Amino acid sequence: MPQQPANPIRPTDDEARFLARNLLASAKFAALGVLEPKARAPLVTRIAIARDDAGLPMSLVSDLSHHTRALRLDPVCSILIGEPGQTGDPLTHPRITLQCVAHFLARDGETHDRLRGCYLAQRPKAKLYIDFGDFHLVQFSVTAAYLNGGFGKAFILSPGDLTAEPGHHT
Repeated sequence: MPQQPANPIRPTDDEARFLARNLLASAKFAALGVLEPKARAPLVTRIAIARDDAGLPMSLVSDLSHHTRALRLDPVCSILIGEPGQTGDPLTHPRITLQCVAHFLARDGETHDRLRGCYLAQRPKAKLYIDFGDFHLVQFSVTAAYLNGGFGKAFILSPGDLTAEPGHHT
């Protein structure tokens, strides 16, 4: 009988949770993957990213972009965070893929005002255009997270793993 390959996914531990939260906290940009509605094909773009008051991803998007139109039609998306280092194999550097649902924030709500402040605290230059009519804050609800912590360090994390303190996880 053929031997089954070992499961490459490690049990999620506090070290993985810490690395995932650090990747989120240090991210300035991310790759956003959406489903382009007309072609029904993936579309990937780079977005500026910030963190909401819970430490989860948010962005500011324009109606002029293809990815914004795609998110309005189908809010299910994916975000890749993590940059290769200056040296070594880029595939050995930590990165995290988040499966998300995008939520456009209404401008007339308390949540918008609070998260507008979070965004501007991290991206002060956005003050020049954040209030333009075609720009919208988008909060990403994480449904699953896949952490590649480097060679041989793969983890599946829950949304709670990204916000819980070490030792207190869901």
